[in-house]
Amino acid sequence: MEKSRAPDRLVPTALMLGNFVTGCSVLAPAGMLPELSAGLGISIHAAGLLITFGAVTLCIGSPLTAWLTSRIGRRTLLTTTLAVLAFGNLASAFAPDYTSLLVIRLVMLAVGALYTPQAAGTAALIVPAERRGSTIAYIFLGWSLAAAVGLPLITFIASRYGWRAAYGEIGALGCVSFLLLLLRLPGGLRGVPVDLKTWVEVGRSRAILLLLAITMLQMSGQFVVFTFMGPLLKKLTGASPDAIGMVFGIYGVCGFLGVVIAARIVDTWGPYRTSLLFTCLLLAGITGWALGAGTLVLMAMAVAIWGLGFASTNSMQQVRLVAAAPPLASATVALNTSVLYIGQAVGSAVGGLLFAHERLYSLGFVAVGFVVLALILVLLTRPQPAVAVPA
Repeated sequence: MEKSRAPDRLVPTALMLGNFVTGCSVLAPAGMLPELSAGLGISIHAAGLLITFGAVTLCIGSPLTAWLTSRIGRRTLLTTTLAVLAFGNLASAFAPDYTSLLVIRLVMLAVGALYTPQAAGTAALIVPAERRGSTIAYIFLGWSLAAAVGLPLITFIASRYGWRAAYGEIGALGCVSFLLLLLRLPGGLRGVPVDLKTWVEVGRSRAILLLLAITMLQMSGQFVVFTFMGPLLKKLTGASPDAIGMVFGIYGVCGFLGVVIAARIVDTWGPYRTSLLFTCLLLAGITGWALGAGTLVLMAMAVAIWGLGFASTNSMQQVRLVAAAPPLASATVALNTSVLYIGQAVGSAVGGLLFAHERLYSLGFVAVGFVVLALILVLLTRPQPAVAVPA
């Protein structure tokens, strides 16, 4: 059968590269806010709304599309999603004005909301249970690479050749990723259909609801600052585009290292301890940003620590949700992605309001507040030791 012809070790890599394209598509505006502002004749705050409105679309689209497409084969579903992302980015390169760019982005991300949760769910179908945690973490390397390589490259291209060239590059990469996934992902892969009963079971689980709240708070805290990281660095330190690109690169490289470490230790440490470690690193990094705001070196060092927890915390959330209720994985992973984007929308909206009112130093401390709440919930979800029953 087709499924046996595709080596398992190549399928996760194909899925991971698809996540890279998805991450670049979602994060792209953050790397070129000044160029979008100048090229489209809008404010930095308005350009940042591309992220906010996109996140709202993603958070609604993720569970809705998981329900509508749960009976479609994974190869058809994932390759179609990548094709839409590729076309959407290429169309963005030719958008004549801000309204057109926003509409294209919303349509593209409404479909793109499918990819990340379905890629994670597909991992559960192609590897044995004992390798599931490390495989999901590996697939999420794509998001780390999007921040480590994609975002600095987007910043570099946009600052020299314009934002249209940056969108064109993402679109071209999306075409390559589409072909790779089409050739490598086995056919005949189908998850458990998602129906109303599934959502009811998810809503009754206290553990799942707490895990989803952790994801939302972690992302809200990060995107208060991350959405406007480039303009903040310029305003607070006078950083050049190259220096800003370097900070994005530090963020992404450390994010990549964080997921690599998480993937290596999760099967022995367990998802809870691994999640606790990287949430603490996330808090330490954002606290460092808040306290070091105004000094480029201190902010860059804080970003390095923050980056270690950036994608690793979310990949651990996926692992914990799958482990909490394997039969509900299709729904919980989709919901996790949805609340992740709710967090992005909340964080970028809060950050945008503070940025628009020139409360530049306040952004970091508000971000710290969100992550402290996330850490408290992580501690509340600590697995209880089994109680021995007397013979």
